[in-house]
Amino acid sequence: MAVPARRTSKTRKNKRRSSVWKLDAPTLVKCPNCSEYTVPHRVCPSCGYYNGKEVIDVD
Repeated sequence: MAVPARRTSKTRKNKRRSSVWKLDAPTLVKCPNCSEYTVPHRVCPSCGYYNGKEVIDVD
């Protein structure tokens, strides 16, 4: 049976585990129609425009 030759130190263990839970902040761009921040390549939820055209009617 394989056994580790040396004990894994707390620092090495914590370095390995530290970056797993971190999440990146979502990228936001300004809508060219209404200047609200939206996720890129999605219909703007505040005005309903995408690529200069009205896709959904938001009232």
